[in-house]
Amino acid sequence: MTGVSTSLLRLLQLSSPSLPVGAYAYSQGLESAVELGWVRDEASLSEWVEEQLVHAFGVVDLPIFVRAHRAASRGDVADLRRWSRRLIACRETRELVEDDRDRGRALARLLTDLGHEDVRSWISDPDVAFAPMAAIASVHWGIHLAPALQAHAWGWLENQVLAGVKLVPLGQVAGQRLLLHLTRRVPALCEQVRRSGDDEIGGTLPVVALASGLHETQYSRLYRS
Repeated sequence: MTGVSTSLLRLLQLSSPSLPVGAYAYSQGLESAVELGWVRDEASLSEWVEEQLVHAFGVVDLPIFVRAHRAASRGDVADLRRWSRRLIACRETRELVEDDRDRGRALARLLTDLGHEDVRSWISDPDVAFAPMAAIASVHWGIHLAPALQAHAWGWLENQVLAGVKLVPLGQVAGQRLLLHLTRRVPALCEQVRRSGDDEIGGTLPVVALASGLHETQYSRLYRS
């Protein structure tokens, strides 16, 4: 088996729903948005996810993933921790912080169990976050930045669309149609992110933060808070 095909398989493994990191435990405010009627059909779900992709995830998580991948590639642990702290600081609610910490910690534990002892200290780090850990995993598994970044975007999109399909609810065909539509934005966005400067990192959507905050006290929930 060639190195290229091996790295592709590792990329698929890292972005697979079977990766035991709890990626589908949180809805990131979407459950409240459905409860409040802000998201009620395929069109409104598409708008909700696309706005986050471009104006939140695409200006916080993705550029930090880029910097974490570069830091991991050169073995700069201090820089990795700095970007992980920065990502946690960008989370507007306790729910969003816990989501990031839980997934980051789960991935650190998985990598440690798979023999990557150098990430063990991340398990107990209060500022562990998922994007930096995914970047570390990508470097360990020989996945180059460009495909790793697109896979990271794909994983987030898939999680949001599948949550919407379950919550609205929508049919499976609608979910696949949404993924086809939304992923068209990913290549250009990732290219833009790779060229962005540190001072361009940061962005928020108040309505998403509000939805996440409301979800913390929502009476009936499918997703964790």
